[in-house]
Amino acid sequence: MQQVNSHLSRLVHDVAARLGNREALIYKDFGSKKWKSYSWNDFSQKVKLVSNALLNMGVQVQENIGVFSQNSVQYLFTDFGAWGIRAVTIPFYATSSEQQIQFMVSDAQIRFLFVGEQQQYDKARRIFPTCHSLERIIVFDSAVTIAEGDKSAMHFDEFLRLGEGLPRQSEVDSLTAAATMDDIANILYTSGTTGDSKGVLLSCGQYHAAMEANHQCVPVTEDDRVLNFLPFTHIFEKGWKILCITMGARLIVNTNPMEVQQSMREQHPTCMSAVPRFWEKVYMGVMEKIEASSPVKRKLFEHALKVGRRHNIEFLASGKRPPLALQLEYKALNKTVFSLVRRELGLENAHFFPTAGAAVSPHVEEFVHSIGLNMIVGYGLTESLATVTCDHLGEAFTVGSVGQPIQGISIRISDEGEVLLKGPTITRGYYRRDDLTRQSFTPDGYFRTGDSGYMKDGELFLKDRIKDLFKTSNGKYIAPQMIESKLLVDKYIDQVAIIADERKFVSALIIPEYHLLEDYARQHDISFTDRRDLCQNEQIHQMLMERIDTLQQQLAQYEQVKRFTLLPQPFSLERGELTNTLKIKRRVLNENYRREIDKMYE
Repeated sequence: MQQVNSHLSRLVHDVAARLGNREALIYKDFGSKKWKSYSWNDFSQKVKLVSNALLNMGVQVQENIGVFSQNSVQYLFTDFGAWGIRAVTIPFYATSSEQQIQFMVSDAQIRFLFVGEQQQYDKARRIFPTCHSLERIIVFDSAVTIAEGDKSAMHFDEFLRLGEGLPRQSEVDSLTAAATMDDIANILYTSGTTGDSKGVLLSCGQYHAAMEANHQCVPVTEDDRVLNFLPFTHIFEKGWKILCITMGARLIVNTNPMEVQQSMREQHPTCMSAVPRFWEKVYMGVMEKIEASSPVKRKLFEHALKVGRRHNIEFLASGKRPPLALQLEYKALNKTVFSLVRRELGLENAHFFPTAGAAVSPHVEEFVHSIGLNMIVGYGLTESLATVTCDHLGEAFTVGSVGQPIQGISIRISDEGEVLLKGPTITRGYYRRDDLTRQSFTPDGYFRTGDSGYMKDGELFLKDRIKDLFKTSNGKYIAPQMIESKLLVDKYIDQVAIIADERKFVSALIIPEYHLLEDYARQHDISFTDRRDLCQNEQIHQMLMERIDTLQQQLAQYEQVKRFTLLPQPFSLERGELTNTLKIKRRVLNENYRREIDKMYE
């Protein structure tokens, strides 16, 4: 099918006109184990019901509507139904705190808030009295218990009944016809690793330009089965999902984030977008199994990885044709060894996998390509409507780069090394924050990303967040994310935060993979009473220091971690240590763990 790059207000209906009763959405009801599906015609009909119901509730053109939920088909119906009447949807992460919700609802003057499950409903109900704009809460999950006497809340099925028979369809059609590319589609509040939330304005025109440009280099087709497991709130998943819809691909909507690997094995996706941490976990899981296997199997896998690396990285990634003997050996190992690994993951029909959102460890990137999976590494921001650069499938790429610019994007590197952007996918600014909007653009209209990087042979290479660059007390600059991405490939490390700013040397706060560390302790007769005891054990520290030293061999002496502290509990959203996209908030960590940090420098 040719790409259907319609205005968001009619996109689903235009795809349905072409694909009719073909399967469009594969999903599970909240809390259910059974997969169900909707056709494109069903999808289109549900979107029309939402548009009609919203008009019956009094939603106005360009009014802000909130969506506070995990991924679900109801979420999709709400987004597209709102766009059908030119309303604006504001997505909130399902893990957002009451304080964050309260701020966003009040800032955007939201009257109607759609929520997912019991946890989201309970939070919305608690903030209701303090949010004076809020009028109604609409609950996606029919199993949610609405509090007795709560007249403001209704279930989604009841809400849909307001649109039954499509009583306002002629009005919907008129609004769709009047929709323009200047209409705001979303306001995405980014919590960021510093400061308050800010609402990024994303227009229908930005989406249109992004779909056009991404289509040139991300070849998703109507035959693809696409697993959606990153939150729809995240611009990466939101943009990717819409690109897949423009191509008529099937969407497999994963509602429970804890079930993603199970969903992969049950639904066998050909594509999915992911963050580097997902692939780090895959890498660690595979290597753990290999380490536990017999010496013969281990040797075979290590040999296969070497062959896969030569074939896919040294030759194909460099745009060179592998020698015939290497091609034949790789083909044999791909059919035997690598196909088993892919089948175990549920990826036996793999096409390609866009990956972005943080620095990708070159080690992990090489591994994923070596086992025959096409990882498309990219870079983008909410403000650029996701993709700025990415690898192009089938073309040469460099491990460690974030790919080539997509069509229409102009990249300039400032004298300070900051990546600056201009193009049709870049935001016009921040909601009700003219001051911030002015600061975020250069006088000639380039957006300041806050990332440092450089261009080489047409590809973008990132260094680090400019604000995140640390300067040691010896005057050396340290890029913490680069060091963290190196350490995160170790199977015993789950989370890590590098400490170095204004300090004599580099240290780290480490959250270990507790169950693996406990297994190691038992195997080596190391007694411990609890996690705190385990984290303070000298033998454990010695073992981890040796592994860290191996991983940081390529780093300059001043970049290497000299001391670390193992923490008995993970960094958490509740304590404000992580953003909703699970990036660490360094300022908060420095505050919360001041005692532990100071101790490392005594």
